[in-house]
Amino acid sequence: MIALAIPLMLAQSEASVYNLPSYFTPIFIALLVAGALGWLVAAVLGFARARAFGASTRWFSLAALSLLVYHLQWLALVFTMTLNDSKLVFIVLATLNLFVVLGAVCTIIGFVRLTTPR
Repeated sequence: MIALAIPLMLAQSEASVYNLPSYFTPIFIALLVAGALGWLVAAVLGFARARAFGASTRWFSLAALSLLVYHLQWLALVFTMTLNDSKLVFIVLATLNLFVVLGAVCTIIGFVRLTTPR
């Protein structure tokens, strides 16, 4: 579980010592799982309703799917850390926010396509 804190430790200098609090890991994992499940439900509901509500709903569904993939990338990060391959870890870390950016772009397009004001 300490492998989850490695990105935080990488940002600090080598001379400092970081003691991981006991509450960090369970809260981090619980919020990660809750976020992934929430975005999964949002993506499924969005794609199910996209046909009835139009193109903007499809873009919001793609944004939810992008954020689901973002949560799955955290699992990929933990997996690459267990392999002890620093090159692979930094590739995953460098692209960690890619799907957040894609989700934001999809959300912006979805708002732009909302054409029927009430």
